[in-house]
Amino acid sequence: MRSTAIAWRAPWRWIYAISAVAALYLNAFVGVVQAFQKLPFLQPLAPTQSEPPFLIAQIVVLAVFVVLGILAAIRLRPVAPV
Repeated sequence: MRSTAIAWRAPWRWIYAISAVAALYLNAFVGVVQAFQKLPFLQPLAPTQSEPPFLIAQIVVLAVFVVLGILAAIRLRPVAPV
């Protein structure tokens, strides 16, 4: 019975990891948007959130989370049933 439980549980490990990284990315995305809206030294750089500094910041955040998602998926890939 135990090997069956492990076999069912294994695929969900990496699905959970990817979902957690995606949720954290959405929080970081909102954090960057709010930083450009609220912080006085960032506001002049991108007053409408369509300027290059804002887009570069969002691309960097996306790239970091893509790498984290790939690493999480590799580290928590399903294990072969014993």
